[in-house]
Amino acid sequence: MNPVPPGRRSRLPLSLRRRPVPWERQRPTWRDAKPAVIAGALERARGRPSGNWYVVGASHRLRGDRPLALTVAGREVVLWRAADGRPVAGPGSCPHLGAPLRDSPVRCGTLVCHWHGMALDGTPYAGWNPLPAHDDGVLLWVRLDDAGGEPPLDAPVVPRRPDPGRALTAVYTGTGACEPEDVVANRLDPWHGAWFHPYSFVDLTVAGSPGDPGDGAEDAFTVDVSFKVAGRLVIPVRAVFTAPGPRTVVMRITDGEGHGSVVETHATPLGPDGRGRPRTAVVEAVVAASERPGFAVARRAAPLLRPLVRAAAGRLWHDDLAYAERRWLLRSTGRFPG
Repeated sequence: MNPVPPGRRSRLPLSLRRRPVPWERQRPTWRDAKPAVIAGALERARGRPSGNWYVVGASHRLRGDRPLALTVAGREVVLWRAADGRPVAGPGSCPHLGAPLRDSPVRCGTLVCHWHGMALDGTPYAGWNPLPAHDDGVLLWVRLDDAGGEPPLDAPVVPRRPDPGRALTAVYTGTGACEPEDVVANRLDPWHGAWFHPYSFVDLTVAGSPGDPGDGAEDAFTVDVSFKVAGRLVIPVRAVFTAPGPRTVVMRITDGEGHGSVVETHATPLGPDGRGRPRTAVVEAVVAASERPGFAVARRAAPLLRPLVRAAAGRLWHDDLAYAERRWLLRSTGRFPG
């Protein structure tokens, strides 16, 4: 099957793959996956500003009656919704006697500590000071200036994406024993797709990578690939991977079915586990759109489709977190090549 030509979209979302190539007979990609190219793209991503903003989860997880709590970069953080629906964030420990605010209810936009009833409305009180929070309609963010150490930005750098009101959105979250850079490095290695994930990708060709002649100023990886549907049915697309920030990689479909759809992968440092290993949360948002009339039906079936999308992402990340964890282990023991 030929890759999708630039600038031309397939009229049919599905294609019948001809002459399937056995996994072991596909073209090796190790010569193309140059460690220096991946490392260079990673280093440039780490130098881009984040404004100290960290993704903490899906917007829909933050309800009006209870908080969302987690550890971000070793800081205990709690978020809840104010009476007007905006997100509020701050330290996850009650300033009175240190109760975990994660277990406290929200009443009319106020977080009420379940130990002694101290009420926090999101403004500074008794030594408790709020943290900047942002809801972009798909994901929740919190700003931690002491952890990030960068000049702060008023809002996070949110990648350009289809209008969530006209798209199918789903958010997957997983955790691995690694650092954010290991997750980002995984995503900046598109050459592993068809080898490591043969159940999802076939006919993968990296059509352009940073440093290639004619790639211009964009620091991007361009990939022609077919997503497997069932049997020999595939969806051929052209996708472009970019890293707009130190903890974010965006895959955008530029040709083929779902033109304009994005998959955002955000890596959020959590804190060490019981063995002292770093933990990183992978929060991956799929924002799918299509110009086809039938897509409206898919959007109406979103409650049924979201678990399937999350399951597909979970299968990929089961493998890719093992990849990232292995990379961290090799780095931490000094055995990483190069």
